[in-house]
Amino acid sequence: MKLRILFTGLALTAFSLAIIPVQTEAATSRQAWLVEQIYNYNHPFAANLPKELDAKMEKIAKTPFAFYRGTAHLFYEDVKNTKDWPASHYTNAITNGVWLQGDMHLQNIGGFRDAKGNAVFDTNDFDEGYWGSYTWDLRRMAVSILLGAEEKGISSEDSKKLVENFVDSYVTQIAKFKDNDDELNYRLTADNTDGIVKDIIEKADGKNKKTDDKSPLDEYTDTKSGQRLFIANTELQRVNPTTLAAINAAMPSYIASINKNPPENASYYLLKDAALRLEAGTGSLGRYRYYLLIDGKSTDTNDDIILEMKQETNSAVSIAAPNNMPTETYGNHNGLRVVKSMKAMLSNTDDLVGYTTMNNMPFFLRERSPFQADFKYKDLKDYKMFNDAVVYMGKVMAKNHALADKDYDAKLIPHSMDKEITDVINGDVSGLKKETLDYAIKYADQVKQDFNDFKDAFKKAKENGKLLYQH
Repeated sequence: MKLRILFTGLALTAFSLAIIPVQTEAATSRQAWLVEQIYNYNHPFAANLPKELDAKMEKIAKTPFAFYRGTAHLFYEDVKNTKDWPASHYTNAITNGVWLQGDMHLQNIGGFRDAKGNAVFDTNDFDEGYWGSYTWDLRRMAVSILLGAEEKGISSEDSKKLVENFVDSYVTQIAKFKDNDDELNYRLTADNTDGIVKDIIEKADGKNKKTDDKSPLDEYTDTKSGQRLFIANTELQRVNPTTLAAINAAMPSYIASINKNPPENASYYLLKDAALRLEAGTGSLGRYRYYLLIDGKSTDTNDDIILEMKQETNSAVSIAAPNNMPTETYGNHNGLRVVKSMKAMLSNTDDLVGYTTMNNMPFFLRERSPFQADFKYKDLKDYKMFNDAVVYMGKVMAKNHALADKDYDAKLIPHSMDKEITDVINGDVSGLKKETLDYAIKYADQVKQDFNDFKDAFKKAKENGKLLYQH
């Protein structure tokens, strides 16, 4: 049965309204609202991992970019407030149902090998995958570009050019996918990239790793008396027998979810050890994240595999578009929602991607691959390096949206989104660039105001012995 893409009422057609630019004005101080939002989003995890929430509060208090990265829920609270943050004029009912990555920012794209051994530059985080307006991914990334560029000392005028070039790259690439199936085989590799992006791809492929770079097995485990186990340290905490038993009980459901062809022998998934991963990421701090050590293809400890098992919750995008992605689409399981989002947007997904339930909580699992390299915006030394990176990011986002449509599952999304998005823009690329830039400038200013208000509230809360997720 086809699932109807729901129109949330947030979109306006590009053809019926004139472009109304966002007016530059001072950002609004909204500290009381901000503190309440921080509390509402984080408090549900307080009983589980309060120290992880402490670490999150400390992380997002460092810079406006870190704050923005860790508070996607605030962005979508504002997205639904179309009075203060107007919806795009370049969307309609169909393009309001694009499969989004949902949390596009500079740190959620990197280098890795795909399941067929291709070293690529692509999206690497799908926790917030959901259906909504394609402009939400554009706008969220555009804001992160401005914040990251300012932190790196890029001038205001050059920062604006970065956003415009990012949008231009996206629009140009998605138009290239219209009326063909090129997106099915499109990938950014060392052969069609240059600069820092090519360097990242080659590092993921093992071609320019530093001599002191370690594989996950070497970094997180050690072998003694022929047995490999996790190393307990500040990043990893060995689980207790009760938790280990719970993870073991959740493994059959995970294995059944993989659909690996051909399937591996049961011994491949033998759980040898498990550890709680601490202080990883930003926005997801407070949720359980485990590393699982499984046996792999043989009893030799050198081919053991580390899986990452991450607790999932509702997508932040659903704040702005509740029920836009019906729960039956993902079996009312947020782990499966993340799996499907990843498979929809990547051509050759990790063979070990799957999901399970443990202690009534949904989890997403994937391999902690030795072939991956994080993109770090702090390594961008000048405008040219920054521009090269964001242009490639525009291409990646276009591929995501073009691939995650009827190419993935026509029963879920029966449209060709590359065609629909190109048609709704209707050649007015300059208008979309201006609209996106105006929004990003205004919202980046709001983020900086929110960051200052947060720091002030955070300091006062600490003085009172609390950390904002506590009342």
